[in-house]
Order: sequence, then structure tokens, then C-alpha cells
Amino acid sequence: MTLTITFLPKEQQHSEYDWADISIDGTRVGKARCLIGDATINIYSLNIYPAWEGQGCGREFVNYCKGHFKIIVANRVRYEAIGFWEAMGFCADHDGNWSHRERNKG
Repeated sequence: MTLTITFLPKEQQHSEYDWADISIDGTRVGKARCLIGDATINIYSLNIYPAWEGQGCGREFVNYCKGHFKIIVANRVRYEAIGFWEAMGFCADHDGNWSHRERNKG
């Protein structure tokens, strides 16, 4: 299985958000609603379709973001999702958001 993430231009979506299609072998398995800055991505929603839940698609999307952005903010995390974000190495910002910052190596 090959997971691919494709960010769609705002103009193409007629939206103020950057939308990401999450696909496996050409089949769309989820989507994410984000805002992308220079080195930051704010994730407003991450939805994996029910048939694909529990197969690591959400983790792969977050790992992709970790490889491409220095700061990742999961906005207004639902109580039920806190365990996921904690497991992904995010810390509570104490305002409903959870964030992950690139660590300097050395």
C-alpha cells in the first residue's frame, strides 16, 4: 500500500483553507482541512473515512507534516482525540490546541 498526500490549492477548492487529500493506491481514504504558513501548518480537521480507520492513515499524515513543517498545531482538539495527538508527540497549549515543534538536533 502506498499512501499519498496531495494539498489542493485554495483557488481550486474555492476555500480559505488548504485541503489535503489522503489516498492509498489512488483511493481517497481521508482529508484534512489546514492552513499552511511558511514553516507552520495548522490542522483544523483530520478525517479518515470509517472503512480506513485504524490502519495508520492519520499517523502517516501527521508524520508527513512533521517532515515538512517546523511547527504543527492541531486546533481545538476534541477530548476523544487527545490520546492520538499525545501518542504523536504533541503537547497541550492549554487553549484547546496541541502543538508539535521541530526539535533541534545536536
